[in-house]
Amino acid sequence: MANSHRLLLENAQQVVLVCARGERFLAGPALRSLAVLEGASLVVGTDGFIKAIGPADAIQRQFSGETFEERIDCSGKCVLPGLVDAHTHPVWAGERVHEFAMKLAGATYMDIHQAGGGINFTVQHTRQASEEELFRSFRSQLQCMMRAGTTLVECKSGYGLNLDTELKMLRVIERARRELQLGLSATYCGAHSVPKGKTAIEAADDIISYHLPRLKELRENGELHVDNIDVFCEKGVFDLETTRRILEGGKKMGLQINFHGDELHPMKAAELGAELGAQAISHLEEVSDEGIAAMAAARCSAILLPTTAYMLRLKQPRARKMLDEGVVVALGSDFNPNAYCFSMPMVMHLACVNMRMSMPEALAAATINAAYALGKSHTHGSLEVGKQGDLVIINASRKW
Repeated sequence: MANSHRLLLENAQQVVLVCARGERFLAGPALRSLAVLEGASLVVGTDGFIKAIGPADAIQRQFSGETFEERIDCSGKCVLPGLVDAHTHPVWAGERVHEFAMKLAGATYMDIHQAGGGINFTVQHTRQASEEELFRSFRSQLQCMMRAGTTLVECKSGYGLNLDTELKMLRVIERARRELQLGLSATYCGAHSVPKGKTAIEAADDIISYHLPRLKELRENGELHVDNIDVFCEKGVFDLETTRRILEGGKKMGLQINFHGDELHPMKAAELGAELGAQAISHLEEVSDEGIAAMAAARCSAILLPTTAYMLRLKQPRARKMLDEGVVVALGSDFNPNAYCFSMPMVMHLACVNMRMSMPEALAAATINAAYALGKSHTHGSLEVGKQGDLVIINASRKW
């Protein structure tokens, strides 16, 4: 009796595997030539995982007589792994378009933050929004990302800053994880800013004493799937020692460390992340040479966000230095009310133009390395047998 499979992609001009030997990330010289097949076909099973990839004629022989729910003729087209967005803030209420005019007039990020705008403005509106309102908006954002080729998204909380609203945001992410055809990695980011009326130390105490124990309970009973813990380690927000305490608390309950660091001021966040065994650190516009070396040695991923530097007119992260030093470089859109970008192809474009990354480096950073930054490169980020069948077909005969 013939076996049934979900999908056959036939006769692609080019299939960009990215990896072909089970690599969990690509760094250094390995980035110079990604794995590519010419004239290939690919089979996805009914379980959603890749069953076979190879020359079109060999796949045709192997699967002759078998049935497929869908067949797509990819003649003259190119197949890529689904793109991975390693850093987003997609659950919120409260537009901040008015702040763009302030930035154009010369206000800095911290000027707006200290005037009650920025994160605090969004917090006020997110606290007032219903769970259903947040979900409808979130679903719309995710659909835009998916149309631009993203199939795995890291999603942060962080616009609650109190336990009830942070959990409300995480429940919205959990609902989307269960209902939508998109991979999600959930991040608890209760230390995104210091709540009004509290000091950073008081906020950290609250997170460690109340937020994390409740989160642990909800994870253990299966109500919430949360993967990562994030802190905004920044001058005027959470300093290095307070950041350490929160991240260590999250690590003890099994969360991956994946946090904001060295964005507006040099904080030695990269050195801290390497010391704590962080999976990833984002931003890094102000990272030190020592921090770069420490991240390379610790295999701590650098999630670079070219949209942020573009929007805030910051100096670009030193992508070339990181790549030359062997850091695992990943990319994210930093989608949020302040940087409204759904498109990982646009992020890759900015990475090439503004951060001087090559096209293979940018594609690896938006696939296998972004998956690695989320601890998911064993299932996502490349087209290999046994991995999730997340893929993008583009109407071009070659990727480059």
